[in-house]
Amino acid sequence: MAGSRKLILCVIDAMAPSMLERAVREGAAPVLGAIMERGEYVSDCVAAFPSVTPVCAASIVTGASQDEHLIPGMNWYHRGEGRYVEYGSSFRASQRFGIARQLTDTVYNMNRSHLAPHPETIFERLDDAGVRTAGTTYLMYRGRFRHEPHRETTLSKIAASTLMRHPVMGPKELFYADVFASRRTPCRTVLGMPGVRDRHSGCVGAHLVENDLFDFMLLSLPDNDWLSHKQGVEAQLRSIAAADLQLARVAEAGGGLDAFLDEHAMIVMADHSQAPVRQARSLHEDLSGLDVLGPNGRGSGDRRPRIAVCPSQRAAMVYVLEREERDAVRPAIVRDCLSLDGVEIAMWLERDAHGAPREGAIRGATGGGTLGATGGATGELRFAPGGDVLDARGRSWSVEGDLSVVGARLEDGELRSESHPDALGRAFAALTCSTSGDVLVSAEDGWEFADWGGQAHVGGGSHGSLRCEDSLAPLILCGLDGDASRPPGAWSIDDVAPLIAAHFGLDA
Repeated sequence: MAGSRKLILCVIDAMAPSMLERAVREGAAPVLGAIMERGEYVSDCVAAFPSVTPVCAASIVTGASQDEHLIPGMNWYHRGEGRYVEYGSSFRASQRFGIARQLTDTVYNMNRSHLAPHPETIFERLDDAGVRTAGTTYLMYRGRFRHEPHRETTLSKIAASTLMRHPVMGPKELFYADVFASRRTPCRTVLGMPGVRDRHSGCVGAHLVENDLFDFMLLSLPDNDWLSHKQGVEAQLRSIAAADLQLARVAEAGGGLDAFLDEHAMIVMADHSQAPVRQARSLHEDLSGLDVLGPNGRGSGDRRPRIAVCPSQRAAMVYVLEREERDAVRPAIVRDCLSLDGVEIAMWLERDAHGAPREGAIRGATGGGTLGATGGATGELRFAPGGDVLDARGRSWSVEGDLSVVGARLEDGELRSESHPDALGRAFAALTCSTSGDVLVSAEDGWEFADWGGQAHVGGGSHGSLRCEDSLAPLILCGLDGDASRPPGAWSIDDVAPLIAAHFGLDA
């Protein structure tokens, strides 16, 4: 094992770079400030698209985009099973699809069958290499060790006797709410209820540090996302400070911050950011004229459903249910979506005669504005890998059409966009994901797509879109072995798993 230090990957869900910087500047996050001072700080690490937690968490643990890991959104349509998959957009959305089904999909199926078997997760790679792995409650946990449901508390006994009856494969030390626990600890989480999850992770993390039970640990601190959804991005000053307290708790178990950082390398990051939400719309209602499949598996009235609509907060996907109708129905979906206030861009994939991807297409307002502001004027951009245009990550593209639909421009042969970071790479990965919809849409600034339970975060914050407000996350690297250098603007959440592998002497 090449890594001379143990390594902790701490994911603070939805942490905005500006709010992290403010919390450190105002003294509300001294531990994060100390890690930043010792290490390298990146303020513009780019999330996946849609920039929602299931997609981003899968990218973080696999080092791949969804064209490889196959987790396409918060809500999506499973063509093989002919049904919607809902990962818990809201309690009401879960009720529409069935609480038991939602929990089964989130706790079991997401890792067991929805996440592609390859690429392997960082837990699997490290487990195979003999590195001691550990993880607190995180959506992606797949590893090589079998864990039976936990039955130490009254709540966990109820869960284990009803819904959570089956074992899972995870890291060597797995603590998933009160559902799975690889050993006894003094830590309880009330089955992962929001507002207490960070404290549970801090308790477990401190126990693992104090008892020398890991070489690599994923420490998940998700409450920042929950509070931001409810109260907006400004509330992150409090939730980042609360997360910092849990990091202090973990560090104290290692002898205090200085001694802890001498023995532990750290990666601290967010999976995405958040943007204010002022208005929302129900896309499944807006597209009802195209005969939308409902959560009950039926269309409206006696009509045969033709499309499935899948909101993922500030992004959404629309599936054409019959493959042979895809090319005929898609133009109407694009037209109807772009006629709606709140929809900034729509995108789809053009295929060749054999069904292979040929090029992506993005349509939206010209000049980087909104369709309403431009009097309905639209532009279209076509793009495909390979060509004479480079992006910030050094990938080459052929492009044709209106770059301004994603706020982009060419400078010395390089594509740049401050408003829609890594637009082509993220869009193409989403479009070529075999589980994605036929049309993907991204919301305008300030808008969100209500979930199937009718819930939205108006007055609070949300994420999911291709825009920078949702998509740029902070990244702190401290004490890693191996090459952790990237050109400015080139960092992505996909880069984290290879960094972890390199720290422990594994090939990226």
